[in-house]
Amino acid sequence: MNIHEEFILQDCPYCGGVGLLEEENGWCWYAMCMDCGAQTASIEFKTRDERKQAASQAAYLWNIGKIIRSGVGE
Repeated sequence: MNIHEEFILQDCPYCGGVGLLEEENGWCWYAMCMDCGAQTASIEFKTRDERKQAASQAAYLWNIGKIIRSGVGE
């Protein structure tokens, strides 16, 4: 099963856009909004076991609304 299919992301708490779980060059996961660009912190991993846990943590942070969004002037 694809790791993206294992986790359900809620809509963006800022704009209601679609959330996407992204892996960054094989070292971290984060979730982000496809519309406004809000995102979670990057969750690093080093092993295959940590990879899935990092994806789970990024999805969890997104779903509880622990995200960063740059506004005007930031």
